[in-house]
Amino acid sequence: MTEIYVIRHVQAEGNLYRMCQGHWDGDVTPVGVEQRDALAERFKNVHVDAIYSSDLYRARFTASAITKYHQLPIIPDKRFREINLGPWETRYFGNLRREAQADFHDFLFDQHKFRLEGAETYGQVADRAYAALLEVVEKNPDRTLVITAHGITIRCMLSRVGGFDIADTKSLPLFMNTGVAKLLYDGGKFTIDYLNDYSHLSPELQRGMKGPDLRHEYIDPAAESGYYTGCYQGAWLASHGDLKGFNADTYLSCALDHHRADPEAVSHLYYEDESAGLLDLDTRRGSHAGYGWISLIYLEPEFRHTGCGIQLLSRAMLKYSRLGRRSLRLHVAEENTDAISFYKRWGFDVLGREPGSCGCLLLMEKKLVAHGQV
Repeated sequence: MTEIYVIRHVQAEGNLYRMCQGHWDGDVTPVGVEQRDALAERFKNVHVDAIYSSDLYRARFTASAITKYHQLPIIPDKRFREINLGPWETRYFGNLRREAQADFHDFLFDQHKFRLEGAETYGQVADRAYAALLEVVEKNPDRTLVITAHGITIRCMLSRVGGFDIADTKSLPLFMNTGVAKLLYDGGKFTIDYLNDYSHLSPELQRGMKGPDLRHEYIDPAAESGYYTGCYQGAWLASHGDLKGFNADTYLSCALDHHRADPEAVSHLYYEDESAGLLDLDTRRGSHAGYGWISLIYLEPEFRHTGCGIQLLSRAMLKYSRLGRRSLRLHVAEENTDAISFYKRWGFDVLGREPGSCGCLLLMEKKLVAHGQV
């Protein structure tokens, strides 16, 4: 009898940013690193003969949990990749709900109907992933295997294993990051021992991404000058406690320059139809030195501490990664301890202290990882 452990990857950037990350080869998050460590302890005393993985980084990183205590190679197989979402790769869920409502509904809830030009169907994913599974188990009779893959891929593959309808979330649950399924293969037949076991994760590491899915619209600050200056004023008050030194006309003029240089520099963020915040990028600044610059990142008070902040920050990271920048920089008022903690949490370091119009500013920087299709 062959035993197969099928594991969904750790929390990755796309999960956190609330965007499509099918074949987009992004990084894992700090929570994902901790999940990997917990998974390693779970498998410490489990006999394993071979490790197979999707060739995408987030799956290979997850497979490295097994190699911590088992000196085995990770065998990559692109047939275990996530669904290829073609034109939806790196598109945000919030935008897709508004801009492609019918197709996005099918993607989530009526998978048999999902058809998108340039993307895979669920049936195509099931065909390739199940074929790969059969090949792997037939090559490894009476051995114990680990396969690390992706949420949709695992559901498609297991729908074939168990004869489930892909939309049947009661029989075929949505896997948690690092959720484990155990399959048995004997006499040419599969049986399922269990599905989506994540008992190795602490409650803190089980946290999902349940905050609002934000959408963005690129704006001309001249057309939304009142909202822009209101956001900048709110950010200034949060940083300094008063409006001493604040000059709305100066900051709006800078935003107009950013927009003229790049029509996608300034974004108005929404949750459905409710304003959620604003992002202003100066895409010219730092181009000579390989860094990108955030001029303003603002989140409305009711959306703070809900997981939305990283959705704004991710838009800046993706923008500058596509422009080939190696890092991302911004200024933070030295007294704005909440903001400093936020940026440090997401990988920013303090490069130095610089004088500002109303006190000292910290210059902070985050290194950017090159991402893309593979």
